[in-house]
Amino acid sequence: MPQTIAFQGELGAYSHQACVETRPDHTPLPCRTFEDVIAAVKTGKADLAMLPVENSTYGRVADIHRLLPESGLRIVDEAFVRVHICLMAPKGATLDSIRHVRAHLVLLPQCADFLASLGITGSAAADSAGAAAELAADPQPGEGVLASAMAAETYGLEILAHNIEDQDHNATRFLVMAPEGDMSRRGDHGMITSFVFRVRNIPAALYKAMGGFATNGVNMTKLESYMVGGQFTATQFYADVEGHPDDPALARALEELDYFTDHIDILGVYPADPGRH
Repeated sequence: MPQTIAFQGELGAYSHQACVETRPDHTPLPCRTFEDVIAAVKTGKADLAMLPVENSTYGRVADIHRLLPESGLRIVDEAFVRVHICLMAPKGATLDSIRHVRAHLVLLPQCADFLASLGITGSAAADSAGAAAELAADPQPGEGVLASAMAAETYGLEILAHNIEDQDHNATRFLVMAPEGDMSRRGDHGMITSFVFRVRNIPAALYKAMGGFATNGVNMTKLESYMVGGQFTATQFYADVEGHPDDPALARALEELDYFTDHIDILGVYPADPGRH
């Protein structure tokens, strides 16, 4: 029986591209929201979830770090997808005729220089691929969309300009999530352990908690804080570190972290994607 992978957005979205590139043997399942993606896996409609967590130009994806620990799912892989942005319009349009484009809010600032050079204004859409579908169904003179080449192909639009992102390193990191984790694997490019924790309410708790990673030579590649429960004093941290909890150095660091925290939840232990380097 074919397996299914859920993603947020319409067919042709960058998350759809991530599904095709990393799980070509799975059937993509478009969902309206991130919450719907998680629910699809938890209810058995999908086997895996593809969730974007951060973009090299725009930064972290809003709400994802709140949803990850609440989801009940576990990270089983990561994927770095190069984001090439295309300006597209209905067939017959020319680049100099475009006066306005629509795209997801995160795409517009990634193409700000290109759009400004042509005097093109932009407005936010709920989803770039969805905007492409709407323009294909109701063509408007002077209107275009910023989206992936996959979206143009999916909805029969013509690409007027390829790769218009201002930064040539533009990439999005995705996490592949499943109902259960798998700590038995070892990756050819190393391992990543992701977890969330809350420090005890004592002076210098975070400094002391982080000391175990430094003294044990564990590289922490990501550390972000966010409030939980509407309380300014209840700060939760999300972290990615290199290594496997069975590695002696990381095991010692996590043991020391446990002493200075009142909550730790390992979200996933998974092979590092070669795109990380």
